[in-house]
Amino acid sequence: MDKHTNSADGTSLAYETSGDGPAVILVSGAMSTGGTVAPLAVPLARHFRVVVYDRRGRGASGEASPYAVEREVEDLAALIDAVGGEAALYGTSSGGALVLRAAASGLPVRQAAVYEVPFAVYEGGARERAEYTERLTEALEEGRRGDAVELFLRLTGMAEQMIQGARQSPMWAGLETIAPSLAYDNAVMGDGLVPRDLLASITAPVLSVAGSASPAWLRDAARAVAETVPEGSYRILEGQTHMVEPDVIAPVLTEFFAK
Repeated sequence: MDKHTNSADGTSLAYETSGDGPAVILVSGAMSTGGTVAPLAVPLARHFRVVVYDRRGRGASGEASPYAVEREVEDLAALIDAVGGEAALYGTSSGGALVLRAAASGLPVRQAAVYEVPFAVYEGGARERAEYTERLTEALEEGRRGDAVELFLRLTGMAEQMIQGARQSPMWAGLETIAPSLAYDNAVMGDGLVPRDLLASITAPVLSVAGSASPAWLRDAARAVAETVPEGSYRILEGQTHMVEPDVIAPVLTEFFAK
């Protein structure tokens, strides 16, 4: 990240831009940094000025206590201001929940696109999120970062054998480093349910996308977002999972953001 701007509370945000045209800011999800979504910037930069940034508490960006979701919305406000005063937003997974909150907050958001925001649309979803929140908070307060990562991976549905394999891999240390930010994504997700009142207040056009190879509940959640936003639309990408391929999502985003 070769550029920095300061958020309203003074937190330094690291970002980089590529391409020319209307600004598009990419927002990463849980256990990720700007580098995670950077591959998507390559095809999008043929049409837009694409902004990739490290969310607070990750990568080269700073952090300030206490954390609040409102601070992350202010981070996006600072980035929008830094790149010209208006931008389209794209967020993946819980990063999409942050994008929706930003769009509902009155920021100058031209359009917003999200991919598989994991809102619970199934019975017991709110209880599952509450239990996860309690256990995650306890693990982080006690400094058990590895346990926090495990909790998150189980929440995503990863098999126990794969989790234990990941724990023995070279990447695990990096996951533990970023583990405290799990609390931030959890806060962004609220109670885990579709925030219908918030979505109904969004005035910008919203595109909600899901993959055909993802679990059905993620597709249902994506559809619920599109149906609740006044100017919402819904797309399914054939063969895609929660880890959507940049070259598959890029043409869809290009078409939407060019409107």
